[in-house]
Amino acid sequence: MPRFPDRSLPVETARSQATRTALRDMPESDRPRERLRDYGPPQLANAELIAILLRTGTAGESALAAAGRLLARFNGLAGLGRVSYAELCNERGLSDAKACQLLAGLELGRRVAALRPDDRSSISSPADIAALLMPQMSGLEREHLKVVLLNTKNQVLAVHPVYVGSVNAAVVRPAEVFAEAVRRVCPALVVVHNHPSGDPAPSTEDVATTRRLAEAGRILDIDVLDHIVLGQGRFVSMRERRLGFDWPGGIG
Repeated sequence: MPRFPDRSLPVETARSQATRTALRDMPESDRPRERLRDYGPPQLANAELIAILLRTGTAGESALAAAGRLLARFNGLAGLGRVSYAELCNERGLSDAKACQLLAGLELGRRVAALRPDDRSSISSPADIAALLMPQMSGLEREHLKVVLLNTKNQVLAVHPVYVGSVNAAVVRPAEVFAEAVRRVCPALVVVHNHPSGDPAPSTEDVATTRRLAEAGRILDIDVLDHIVLGQGRFVSMRERRLGFDWPGGIG
């Protein structure tokens, strides 16, 4: 599998390309919605995320170009977050509906950021992880690997996408899997990936990958509580089956 691609288009490149080209005429791999689908929201630039909220542009300006213009006009995402409904409606190309969509998206982001610790999902078993991620991962046509970052109370701090494509020991680099946990100083995580075939039975490559990640976690002092493999309506806890884990532990 090729290495995970560059995280996002530079904003200036995205703006100049979008000004000349409607999103539907851009290569599929460069379109914001397709990039979000394939690589996850954290990999998109602010302009790309805003373009998804706007959905469409105007005859002379694509949604991506409009998003870049709004960010420049209001001095970035922080300034845009303080804009009123009336101010947005005065901007060229923004209808009432688009202003509402944008404000709703910004408000949801604020509410998520303001969640109290008690509002976070708490993980007490592999089934909790499966319930959290199966709705979004079990039907994917390609393998995705994500890490669920947990605090000392096993509350979910974030779900971070790492790879899209074949998940095997030759490709998965511990440095990339643990990077976000190190940045956030998380004490524990759970590795999750899906099998597009629908059968969650772990492969020999899955076991090898799990062993490498568990050993890396011990060195980094980040507890790899489990590696969950998701199928179609079913899952396997590799910790419960003692696959790739040579010492006790786990969720709960």
